[in-house]
Amino acid sequence: MGAGLPLALRLALAQSPAQGMRTVRGDVRVNDKPVETGGAVHAGDIVATGEGALASFVVGQDAFLMRQSSRIELMGRGVLLTALQLVTGKLLGVFGAGGERRLVTATATIGIRGTGAYMEAEPTRTYFCLCYGTADVSATAGGARESYGTRHHESPRYIYGDGRRRSIVRANVANHTDSELILLESLVGRTPPPTFMDSPFRY
Repeated sequence: MGAGLPLALRLALAQSPAQGMRTVRGDVRVNDKPVETGGAVHAGDIVATGEGALASFVVGQDAFLMRQSSRIELMGRGVLLTALQLVTGKLLGVFGAGGERRLVTATATIGIRGTGAYMEAEPTRTYFCLCYGTADVSATAGGARESYGTRHHESPRYIYGDGRRRSIVRANVANHTDSELILLESLVGRTPPPTFMDSPFRY
């Protein structure tokens, strides 16, 4: 599910594991200033993409793909991310082993460790797919919580913030692909875990 990246973009992504912006297509800004490929991105920065834009970038051992009309705030120090807030839009990320990262939206707080994950943030709903790894998912409203692990996209969730009785519900895999995760991991010199790569299913 979800469209793969164009060939030219795949080749650009796969070249070298440099820090900072790896792909810039369209209007991409860091701290409200236009940025080009090779531009610096650190914890403490705000990254935003305009309509029709796309960006990929590396911070420390974490790599990200932002789709159009998205905005994230990176938290931590230097190249060590501790948390990020997806204010709006769509974000795919792969995260290095070590300390826990905290993913925040208007309706959810998600603790992850050494995982691949995809999120979409709306005012009253978050879509979250734990592509592989482990996560602790908490709804901002109502206090619902879930802790689980996946090997290959088994348990996507919607996390609602509109007061409904069940605020964390099952969802389907949508809007991200295995090839995108593999490419992001390659930016930081890794591959997804064998349990992911050996799955007979492909998205």
